[in-house]
Amino acid sequence: MQPVIVLLLIAVWIGAMWLGFTVVFPVLFPATLAVAGAAALGLYYLHACRTLVPSTREGPSPVASPDVAYRHYLLAQVWRDWWTITRTVVPQVWTTASGIVVRLTRTLLGGLWGFFAFPIWVALCAGIVAAAVPAGVFVLALTVLYGLVAAVGLAGWLACVLVLAAVERVFMAYGRILQTCPHPFCYERIGLPEYECPGCGARHRRLAPGAGGAFRHVCRCGARLPTTVPLGRFRLAAYCPHCGGRLPERIGRVRVEPLPFVGGPAAGKTTFMVLGIRALHERANAVRGRLAFVERKHAQAYAGAIREFQRGGRLAKTGPELPQATMVDVELPGRARRILYLFDPAGEHYTGATEVESLRYLDHGEALLFVVDPFALPQVRRSLTSDERRFVDEAAASSEEDPADTLQRLLNELRSRPDQGRQKRVAVVVTKVDLLTRTEIGRCLGDGADLRGWLGRVGLGNTVRTLDKVAGQVRYLASGLATEPAGVADLLGWVCGLTAGGPDDRTAADGPAPAAPEVPGVPGTAADYVRLLADTLRFA
Repeated sequence: MQPVIVLLLIAVWIGAMWLGFTVVFPVLFPATLAVAGAAALGLYYLHACRTLVPSTREGPSPVASPDVAYRHYLLAQVWRDWWTITRTVVPQVWTTASGIVVRLTRTLLGGLWGFFAFPIWVALCAGIVAAAVPAGVFVLALTVLYGLVAAVGLAGWLACVLVLAAVERVFMAYGRILQTCPHPFCYERIGLPEYECPGCGARHRRLAPGAGGAFRHVCRCGARLPTTVPLGRFRLAAYCPHCGGRLPERIGRVRVEPLPFVGGPAAGKTTFMVLGIRALHERANAVRGRLAFVERKHAQAYAGAIREFQRGGRLAKTGPELPQATMVDVELPGRARRILYLFDPAGEHYTGATEVESLRYLDHGEALLFVVDPFALPQVRRSLTSDERRFVDEAAASSEEDPADTLQRLLNELRSRPDQGRQKRVAVVVTKVDLLTRTEIGRCLGDGADLRGWLGRVGLGNTVRTLDKVAGQVRYLASGLATEPAGVADLLGWVCGLTAGGPDDRTAADGPAPAAPEVPGVPGTAADYVRLLADTLRFA
């Protein structure tokens, strides 16, 4: 009986094996293979999402905390992410698969039924093991695709960096954009300002297409900052990279035009600067343009000067410290746009070679405004009668510095420049002409005389000829308290490059000095300022 039972069991076992390997295995094996492969890919996708889209910087693939801005993703982090995915997915898949195989073995082969469940166990385990082949191929394909996408992205990033950098260089060159620092003890030329993040206030020293990104840099606070002026970088607060001083808002988009006011002590530089700002403001209003002070303190100083004129007083003497530029942002429709740096130092800075050397802003400009006090010319002083000298001394302070000496010191300093101090435009302003025309030596100027020729006759002939050699264009203006603002605006706009160049007029003055008005008391003093400057209060 026992042999029969044994044979029957053997027959049943053989039948179960045949049924298992011919019916169950062909169905269960591919199903297991598909499920195991999908599970492996799902696990890969899960880890990839956790690595590539973390909720914090300290994710599975930590991002180093930057000093200011993050480096571009494709430069380094992309490979760290790939390695993180690889080194976490492969062990996780192996651990999961081996654990399942062990549990299946214990479950299916742990008892007598294991003799009959063997085909099922083989189908499941073979499917799990075989799934490693397509999963490995797929992961390898993803890795190749990952590297290919990263390489294409790097090539695209590099192309964008080069194109954007070239576009900005062309923009800067076409607009002849000059960037300089207006602050004392610096005055440096600026290649790229520091820009402040509006989110956290961090200073970005290299906000340009590069390692931080082509179009945008990502600040450590998460703010995205444009990398070029055409993309809007000029809207960020800018600072000098040398001294940390604040720069005008539109720097980099509009050319900075340094304009030194050159003249000895009490030559009238500050007064003419106030008159020039007033005249440019009237011109901007007339053509529906815009003129504004960059810094509030300059507007306040300007308003204070106007109030002093209204009280009938004189402007306080300029302090001995190195000047900060009075920054004026000017925009005239259809014409050039400029940020004017008006440098008005105390005249004592032009009385010695060492003092002139400290004015480093002279290294960058292509134009200057030479202020001549006619009563500082020795020949003019000698020609005055005692009554005329008393009249002049009561009306205004006169400079003791010969303008020829002032200009010579300046030119000696400018010769250290690579261009030997060559200037494109020089404006020569003879001040206090309303007083000069009431003297015998200056009376001819009221008749429309040639101002350049008159300067040559009173001892500045060599100076005039020197200016003809060092400047591409020279223009002259006789300026007094009653000078028409249009003439002042024309001259200041020309020397700053705000208007078309016009002919190379080296000899003719911009017009004769107008006759001084008859005013009770001392002629040509505060009453004229009140009439000319009262309307500027609305601007200041």
